[in-house]
Amino acid sequence: MTIFKSLFIFSFCCFMLARAEALTILIDPGHGGEEDGAVATTQGENPPRIIKEKDIALSIAKRIHELLRQKNYSVYLTRSFDRTVTLPERAAIAEKTKADLFISVHINSSPESGAVGFETYYLDNHDDVAIKKVEKTENVQASGDNVVVQQILVDLVVEQTVSTSKPLAESIHGVLKQTVGRKYKIPSRGVKPGLFYVLALSKRPGVLLEVGFISTYKERVRMMDPKFQDDYARAVVNGIESYIRKQQAKTRYNVIKKKK
Repeated sequence: MTIFKSLFIFSFCCFMLARAEALTILIDPGHGGEEDGAVATTQGENPPRIIKEKDIALSIAKRIHELLRQKNYSVYLTRSFDRTVTLPERAAIAEKTKADLFISVHINSSPESGAVGFETYYLDNHDDVAIKKVEKTENVQASGDNVVVQQILVDLVVEQTVSTSKPLAESIHGVLKQTVGRKYKIPSRGVKPGLFYVLALSKRPGVLLEVGFISTYKERVRMMDPKFQDDYARAVVNGIESYIRKQQAKTRYNVIKKKK
């Protein structure tokens, strides 16, 4: 290999590395405004308070946003305060910001008493009945003929993004499991495929995070704790960066292999 060729490969790798580090990341706090998401009532308070998914999701999303900003990423929020943002509007923000990654933050709920754990979703087809119950809650804005149109879109986007969204989900979830899961003794509910329209409409690699169960008292209290929110946000950011490093390594390998 000539010196010129070696320098070319090195320069190209540096360009690809800089491009990867310049990724734009869009953080999406679930629900908002007129849409509360999952709710729960505080116990032992007079009068009782209504705890809402939209508020916890926003607080955690803002922490993720700030940590990424401190690391000099180009990062945006679909909402920075309590306002209604429709699914098409979230998709439009993804297009406007030219986001490379889409991270949607949600809080789980279950009619089963004592449901616990965190889970991470990526866009893909499946036949899991339990997951379909989660989808029903998070896809609340989709209805009627719109669902048929969006299902067609889902199939198209799955084909384009699953190869990147799944590794992103696995990377984030892996860090959450090793850090937040161990520190707070929270069980992992795994990385799962899901047909979430917010991920499909974003049309880019993305994940949907279910932080915990608002319907379970101990999880609800924990998720409202600023310290836990900081720890969770830090784990998500570390997971994103781990994913980016792996993509960079893969890019460098492919470039060098191609140029040999």
